[in-house]
Amino acid sequence: MMASAELWPYVALILLGFLPNEVWRFLGLWLARGLDEDSQIVLIARAVATALITGVVAKLIVFATGALETIPFAVRFAAALGGFLAFLAIRRSVFVGVATGEALLLAGGLFYAR
Repeated sequence: MMASAELWPYVALILLGFLPNEVWRFLGLWLARGLDEDSQIVLIARAVATALITGVVAKLIVFATGALETIPFAVRFAAALGGFLAFLAIRRSVFVGVATGEALLLAGGLFYAR
């Protein structure tokens, strides 16, 4: 009985957060399977998705909350810039960009935590 009491938040997260989102993702995949990658609708969707992600990242950098708020703005900005430059330098590798930005953010956070 105790194990089920500890698992209910995860079950709720899956049922209320993950599954409803997945329905829309699969529907989008099914509807977009025949679209040309260079069509106007795909280019618009890609531009909107990029703008949304950019907005969220900018908000996290400028208006940080929680533990991220304890790291100075200059460190957050430098980590994002360093991650972007690493992305460009290493053949547009998203992994390298994210890993570099995270490493810079962690290093700056550790430096200013002392």
